Amino acid sequence: MNRTSMSDLAVLAMIAVMCVVMSLHASESPNVLFLAVDDMNDWTSVLKGYPGKVHTPNIERLARMGVSFVNAQTASTICCPSRAAMMLGKRPSTTGIYNNGQWWRPHMPDAVSIPMYFRQHGYTAVGAGKIFHHTAGSNPPDQWDDFQRLVFNDDPWFRGVRLNYPWSKHTRNPPGYPFSGMQGTPHEGDWGVIPGKPEGEYDDACTADYAVRFLGRVHEKPFFLACGLFRPHLPWYAPQKYFDLYPLEDIRLPEVPEDDLDDVPKEGRRLAAARRADFDRIKKAGKWEEAVQAYLASISFCDAQIGRVLDVLDNSPYRDNTVIVFWSDHGWHLGEKNHWHKMTLWEEASRIPFIWAGPGIENGICRRPVDTMSVYPTLLELCGLPPREDLDGVSIVPLLRDLDAEWSRPAVTEYHRGQCAVRSEDFRYIRYSDGSEELYDHRNDPNEWKNLATDAAYGDVTKTHAKWSTAHWAAHARTKSAYVFDSETYTWTVEKTGKVLK
Repeated sequence: MNRTSMSDLAVLAMIAVMCVVMSLHASESPNVLFLAVDDMNDWTSVLKGYPGKVHTPNIERLARMGVSFVNAQTASTICCPSRAAMMLGKRPSTTGIYNNGQWWRPHMPDAVSIPMYFRQHGYTAVGAGKIFHHTAGSNPPDQWDDFQRLVFNDDPWFRGVRLNYPWSKHTRNPPGYPFSGMQGTPHEGDWGVIPGKPEGEYDDACTADYAVRFLGRVHEKPFFLACGLFRPHLPWYAPQKYFDLYPLEDIRLPEVPEDDLDDVPKEGRRLAAARRADFDRIKKAGKWEEAVQAYLASISFCDAQIGRVLDVLDNSPYRDNTVIVFWSDHGWHLGEKNHWHKMTLWEEASRIPFIWAGPGIENGICRRPVDTMSVYPTLLELCGLPPREDLDGVSIVPLLRDLDAEWSRPAVTEYHRGQCAVRSEDFRYIRYSDGSEELYDHRNDPNEWKNLATDAAYGDVTKTHAKWSTAHWAAHARTKSAYVFDSETYTWTVEKTGKVLK
């Protein structure tokens, strides 16, 4: 039995005793388990975006516990803007946080994040892993009662040489690196098994350890527990047994028509071409199947960590009084639209797994379009906290109570200043910064291969969706180069003025 499973059994033993004690200290306010994953698209067994078999039994289990939104979209298709939008309740077009090279705290010093708001209202707020963007300065410590910044120790030979990971110590490349055999590919394009590393020492296993330990203790106050798993973000490193779930001969590749981009506007083609060199290298080396295998293995490894946390919660006194929200920050292309990575406005980059469970929440599938801007107001309503009128999203509690409730709002996804996608139940509309458009009818074109924006028969549909596109765009927040950040004191000094910000 490995170290991780032994630890979990010890926690479960303690929980047996806790259940008796906690029956006398049950909190009326529900707890929150905030489960985040990174770069996970719709290739789960629940969403069925992958044409073959995907091993995600614990995401299936979570879906059986509550409501799975099968038409959920991210607020933005890149990490920092997506996570800042959800955690602050404000879209990139409101904050000016449009890319990974910006900090939210010095730009918005008075912003109140979800954990900060819960702390202000009597909750203990703790977390581990990747919740905000992982780079130093993106996760201010005053948001939390405790936070385990244990992430990016899987590959210190890369992370330790970069200034935005000051907690990671650099080491030399290990034997056999790059494990994918793709010499000359950027490190984050690597995949494989880290030699000699036990499963329990991978970053995500350590993050799950934190949640397991926390759930194994007595808490007299209600809690907000954030568990931020990094997979399937690349590099796709996972233990061998997860690769073994996906024999190469069974791998199914995305279908990519040669003329797929012919009816896409110039700006859309530009987004599709970004980082295509990685995709071209993979295909040229004959490793497309291997890369897809590694992505799937990373999903299943992540799923296993989710299962460990659910096991402990299910056997704890918190089981019946905890709201669970499971989300990904955005999706990922593995060749669709001839694109590799995220950062587009098509379905592959914006559709995400999104599941809610807990007291008073229905069970089943909801097909209404929702986006991650709903998380902040929904948590407040479910937990009985005062609503905030300054949030950009709306609560989806009506859908959690009635899966078929009337719902007139589409989901909105933004990427870069001036361009967004609007997703209704049947259509995806895209508007780029130059005014060009795309429209796809998902009833008969789920792969978004035929752009209908110039089809007169769909003129009214295009206009109706265009009305939901973002009208006002905030100016860009300052880039990181405008500040000098001190990770010890967690302060920023404005380069031009010398002003110190906390």
